[in-house]
Amino acid sequence: MYDPDSPIRIKMIHNGGGAKLDKEFFSEKTHQAYAIRIPLLETNTNSYRLLFGENDGFPGFIADVYNKVLVIKIYSAIWFPYLQMILDQLIEVSSCETVVLRLSRSLQDKEKTFGLTEGQLLYGDVNNEVIPFVEHGVNFSANVIKGHKTGYFLDHRNNRKLVGELSKGKSVLDVFSYAGGFSVHALANGATEVTSVDISKQALALAIENGKLNSYSGKHITVVGDAFEVLRGFISKRKTFDVVVIDPPSFAKSKKEIGKAKKKYKELAELGVQLTSKGGMLVLASCSSRVSADEFFQINKEVLNEQPRHFTLQNKTQHDIDHPIGFKEGAYLKTGYYREEN
Repeated sequence: MYDPDSPIRIKMIHNGGGAKLDKEFFSEKTHQAYAIRIPLLETNTNSYRLLFGENDGFPGFIADVYNKVLVIKIYSAIWFPYLQMILDQLIEVSSCETVVLRLSRSLQDKEKTFGLTEGQLLYGDVNNEVIPFVEHGVNFSANVIKGHKTGYFLDHRNNRKLVGELSKGKSVLDVFSYAGGFSVHALANGATEVTSVDISKQALALAIENGKLNSYSGKHITVVGDAFEVLRGFISKRKTFDVVVIDPPSFAKSKKEIGKAKKKYKELAELGVQLTSKGGMLVLASCSSRVSADEFFQINKEVLNEQPRHFTLQNKTQHDIDHPIGFKEGAYLKTGYYREEN
């Protein structure tokens, strides 16, 4: 399909022979996508990404499920003529009772949206825009009308579970915490103290509320401020943590920002090292697609090799199962787990 308003003008919907974009076509594609997610849904989890854009053959189209609420986010006007047809298939396969439409900023100002608006209810009812959901037994909530993206970031789910498992009886630092994904898993899994750092006071308020959805006995501390400055402040006070998670936003949204992004990743790794206790775990993540996994892990390796203390790479992860990688450029999330060896 042709998208005149996008830098990527040609959107590949299908290849390998002819196809008609009808009910059967979209039914097959949505059922194929759902089948990939079944192992995740067999766990105590009721939130997942049902359609992951290009990786599932729907470029510019995202569909996330929070409990019984389906949130569709559209980034390209090519989908509006087919929306109802796709919507019917998504409702059928997901058994959702409510559908909310979210539009990219570029589409919110367009006249080509067929009268559709940001945050519009397309199907069912919603009594509260904040929807509770479960992620591997841990309770969260997402604002499906006004929240960032579709309301939450689901791609880090497995990493949040892993961090939770590392956190029992530990002190945890969650940097760029947003709504407290790592923090809440740590608290729910028995962390003694969790410090959430974010520049957004509103995001940290969500982190506190998400924490309260679960039973925990540890202390939850929130710090509002620029992450780099906050971390330097902790270092000046000689503060350390048993588990340090640094998961920044994308630093390279264009090609010209790649060099600056790499410098920031280097600086964060250097700060993280100084904040990790003896025998502790340093978790470094990147969601910048323009910085490859090889480049990111090499930056971390070089920083850690320069340290007087020894760190061992224990694990490397990518997206969770509901964010399949359909092509090389579709791989953006990478996370490294580094254990400090006494």
